[in-house]
Amino acid sequence: MEIVTEADVEAVEAVPGVFLTAEAAGERTSVQGFTVEPGAEIPEHRHDHEQAGMVTAGMLTFLIDDEERPVSAGESYVIPGDEPHAAVNHGDVPVEGYDVFSPPRLDPDWMTE
Repeated sequence: MEIVTEADVEAVEAVPGVFLTAEAAGERTSVQGFTVEPGAEIPEHRHDHEQAGMVTAGMLTFLIDDEERPVSAGESYVIPGDEPHAAVNHGDVPVEGYDVFSPPRLDPDWMTE
């Protein structure tokens, strides 16, 4: 068993106001932490990985097929692989949560930018 501690990861500002951390990763899945500051936007993107996540604080509004889909603290979601999606924090507090990717997302663009 591998344990990843807070000291093992460093937050990267992927886009202005959006901080991501590469957490634990195995052969079939990987975990990513996120913090989205008030007013910050995650631009539309897509990836081959299925993405399942949970918001632990705040409310994140996803934009999928021109439809807004708010996800509040305590709620979870699944985004199929290759589905275009974006998100925005319309609230006054940071949004925090975790995403799980399958297959593992070991080299996302934000890690190299």
